[in-house]
Amino acid sequence: MARRLWSVAMANSDDTVLEIPTPRGPARAHLTLPVGVPRGLLVLGHGAGGGVGTPDLEAATGAAVSLGLAVARVEQPYRVAGRRGPDRAPALDDAWRVVVEALKTTLGTNLRIVAGGRSSGARVACRTAADTGAAGSCALAFPLQPRARAGAAPRPSRQPELDSVTVPVLVVQGERDPFGMPDAAPGRIVVRVPDDHSLRRSADAVGVAVTGWLPQLLD
Repeated sequence: MARRLWSVAMANSDDTVLEIPTPRGPARAHLTLPVGVPRGLLVLGHGAGGGVGTPDLEAATGAAVSLGLAVARVEQPYRVAGRRGPDRAPALDDAWRVVVEALKTTLGTNLRIVAGGRSSGARVACRTAADTGAAGSCALAFPLQPRARAGAAPRPSRQPELDSVTVPVLVVQGERDPFGMPDAAPGRIVVRVPDDHSLRRSADAVGVAVTGWLPQLLD
């Protein structure tokens, strides 16, 4: 896999964009490296209709890099192909597993992996935490309760996706998030912020939460 991973662009002086082949098409990883040897790798996925440059993902990236972690913000293949509508969960999960494995191969198999993302990306990270060997999962704006379609019965909660994660979980959730508020549980910290699902106004709070949570995974 290392031979099939190559740099396609420089995003800025700090970031390298890597293109990674997956069975669902090429994905892209925006890689930010810390000064010195990385202490670990935080892999972050985007929301269903958004990209990797949202304020919460940027804040989580800055927090992790300041602690000595490398960070890869991953664009799913459907976004790389220019489609706004997301693939179904199995396709998202398949691509994510391949990307994480490729990053391990490229950066070092001994690096401790933390998986996360915002909204849809958080769901992917939680569903695949065991498969990727993640030491923890960072869920920003987890979409707990799907919105009901007009005239239809309420759709099932996504709580089982959170409950299935057996490693430490950090959830940062807006108090006005229309998708609801997950509950804290043993091994799961829920940080409430005065915001909605976008977390646009709470980037600083996201950074503080990630900074306080990550060190427990690195010891």
